[in-house]
Amino acid sequence: MFPTGSSFKAYRYRLEPTAAQRAALLRHAGARRWTYNWALAEWRAHFERTGRSIPRRALFSRLTALKRSPGYEWLREVDSQALQQAVRDVIRACDNFFARRTGYPKFKSRKTDRPRFRIPQRVKLDEGRVFIPKVGWVRVRLSRQVDGKPQSATFKQDAYGHWFVSLVVRTQLPPKVPHPPSKAVGIDLGIRDFAVLTDGRRVRSPRFEKQAGRRLRRLHRALARTERGSRGRRAARRRLARRYQRVADQRKDFLHKFTTDLTRQYDVICIEDLGVHGMARTKLARAVGDSAFSEFRRQLEYKTAWQGKSVVAIDRFFPSSKRCGACGEINITLQCSDRSWTCVCGVLHDRDRNAANNILERGLQELAAAGHADASNDRGARVSLPMEATGAEAVIPCGNATMEVLCSGQTTAQN
Repeated sequence: MFPTGSSFKAYRYRLEPTAAQRAALLRHAGARRWTYNWALAEWRAHFERTGRSIPRRALFSRLTALKRSPGYEWLREVDSQALQQAVRDVIRACDNFFARRTGYPKFKSRKTDRPRFRIPQRVKLDEGRVFIPKVGWVRVRLSRQVDGKPQSATFKQDAYGHWFVSLVVRTQLPPKVPHPPSKAVGIDLGIRDFAVLTDGRRVRSPRFEKQAGRRLRRLHRALARTERGSRGRRAARRRLARRYQRVADQRKDFLHKFTTDLTRQYDVICIEDLGVHGMARTKLARAVGDSAFSEFRRQLEYKTAWQGKSVVAIDRFFPSSKRCGACGEINITLQCSDRSWTCVCGVLHDRDRNAANNILERGLQELAAAGHADASNDRGARVSLPMEATGAEAVIPCGNATMEVLCSGQTTAQN
């Protein structure tokens, strides 16, 4: 969960540059990549000679002298802060290496490094346009207003060839206040059903990559038949990248709409702390990656923090599926293929619905222990948690389809 106080918020918009502006953006991206590789080579040479990192000030001084050298005048056609930011990225990568947070810094290839650059200052936004130094005013699709003054701007080109800008502003997080248990929900994530909620809703997993599997296999075969280094291979690689980009966009669109719906409807959201890295090493790796559980949790955490609400991630070893929500008995014989089971106390459980209820109960207990909510009466006994579930249906847009998620558990799709 995010701490209360100031934080940063990013706004991402699509740019609409002219042909000349698109060429200028590519020059900035190419100069940024070249400067990164130059700074990394300078750092490696200095480290091999002395066994120490090159001082930051010395590296910036060498860059300034290089821009004045014959044959490097083209560096002055690019904004100076974009080049300085590339040097800072090298220094940060080296610091992360010595801190054992990442591997040894590598050079960036033109073939694999996507065109991008960052300008920490002097980027202005005004009436549907963004001002980029050495590029000028570029039209932008302003889908929403920026709440604050931009602190930095990152420009990036996707596989489609579209340019985007991410503006980062400083924002003040609202203080978290205690919320009534009636506005809480427990969510059990899965492969077949992406999410099962305690209010009865079931959201089927869209599986966008699986749906596009036939098209992706065809594009992979077309790429394999091309000659290395040919123009046809570059075109085939570009078509394949665009298809993967479309799958990623569909997945993000689904997750953003679903998480926004959850944060607007509930004040406390209880989920499991899933071991996604371990699940990605099993036979369900493709399905786990297609579900994007980590991205789902990330979006929930920052969206609830913006609204002063709470996300509680319970321990991943808590037996939410095996524990009876009525008597607390643990069913140690429960298999992954068992979708329902009967407890020794005689209660018939739906596996996912029972897990969601247990996640909610455990999450509220942890929240009460942290001093945010109380799910007990004056005598200390546990009380039932009235949920605000109704018979109405919730509509969740999902790519080109629309899912009607009924509280009764039925799910239908309309194209």
